[in-house]
Amino acid sequence: MTCGTVHGVGLGPGAVDLLSVRADRLVRSARHVAYFRKAGRPGQARRIADELLRPDVIEIPLEYPVTTEIPFDDPRYKACLAEFYAQSTERLLALAREGEDIVVLCEGDPFFYGSFMHLHSRLTGHVPVEVVPGITGMSGAWNATDVPITWGDDVLTVLTATLPEADLERRIRDTDALVVMKIGRNLAKLRRAVAAAGREQDAWLVEHAAMPDQRVTRLAEAENVTPYFSILLIHGQGRRP
Repeated sequence: MTCGTVHGVGLGPGAVDLLSVRADRLVRSARHVAYFRKAGRPGQARRIADELLRPDVIEIPLEYPVTTEIPFDDPRYKACLAEFYAQSTERLLALAREGEDIVVLCEGDPFFYGSFMHLHSRLTGHVPVEVVPGITGMSGAWNATDVPITWGDDVLTVLTATLPEADLERRIRDTDALVVMKIGRNLAKLRRAVAAAGREQDAWLVEHAAMPDQRVTRLAEAENVTPYFSILLIHGQGRRP
């Protein structure tokens, strides 16, 4: 029997009409659709694709065993997620080996800080795997500000707020344009790093980019608690005609 294909499909930053034509076609035609979610939640990827799914779709929710309950640098966190990804891989492998194609819904782009990467590395070499790129969340964020993120020779740095504060400060100070992801509970640390780098007045916080509840505020005016889907931006001011 011919194996089915596992498709990691990028859904873009949040609006269903920002999917590529290929992504739209695959999601609409898929009989088996998998997606990541936190236990008890519908899942952001599932929400984006909701209106595209066929009536007889077979859904495969992949529920994280842990998100913020254990610090990410705790060995238990890595072990717990490794087991989760191994079990999720086995579920998809079993279906693919029966000849079924599977679409895995991925927020943003599957290869940009996405959970699908952990499945891809485990599936590759066992069954066919294809990836459909998507517009990244950071693209949706800087477009929400209506200001170009880079000009001319600007260097763009992408960071995660989970980095140590000293590393954040150094990298923020040394770059022209900046994107910071994975903010969540790290906002206070990120604020201090941005201020220490002397760039607080240039920083913007975009919450829920390209979604109905999108919000764009200066970091200095932002609240102390941000949703998971928030990105910090500092726009480059480089060479231009």
